[in-house]
Amino acid sequence: MVAIIDYDAGNTCSVINALKRLDVNFELTSDANKILAADKVIFPGVGHATQAMKALNDKGLVDTIKLVKQPLLGICIGMQLLCDFSVEGNTRCLGIFDAIVQKFVPLAYEDFHKVPHMGWNKLTSTEDDLFAGIDDGAYVYFVHSYFVEENARTIGESHYNHPFSAAIRKDNFYGVQFHAEKSGAVGQQILQNFLEL
Repeated sequence: MVAIIDYDAGNTCSVINALKRLDVNFELTSDANKILAADKVIFPGVGHATQAMKALNDKGLVDTIKLVKQPLLGICIGMQLLCDFSVEGNTRCLGIFDAIVQKFVPLAYEDFHKVPHMGWNKLTSTEDDLFAGIDDGAYVYFVHSYFVEENARTIGESHYNHPFSAAIRKDNFYGVQFHAEKSGAVGQQILQNFLEL
């Protein structure tokens, strides 16, 4: 069973639809026991870091997430919240990854790099099992104004104004900045790979 962490995240419905397409048994839940007993855990998210952390605290999920031993996949802000700190609202996050979430700074108008970064972009330097069967340079779908710099935990990268971590991993914790659930066949394969870890 896959547990989708329920903390009123914005992209929960699209994650549910993606798992239905994969014919996966899942449950949307904020029950700590169900989350810790699941085979896999998905930590979705769209929204503001401060509000998201407040929701996790209000539901008593902060310690629960830190205790997860099975593979956990953070998506978009779910990935960012796995880090130490986000400059969005100067928010202390979960601290699983030793990383700071930064904000994109728009470049000159003629560069056409507006913020937020929204749309399809290349996924490169993918050498983890999470990306089995995915071609280097495959396109995935992003919507974000904040990013994690490349670091020792980066397992996939992309480029918008500058390189950034498209995916990170530490032990059983995985994070993807892109929306795998909205990334077509490539995203579906990544989700399938996660479920088979």
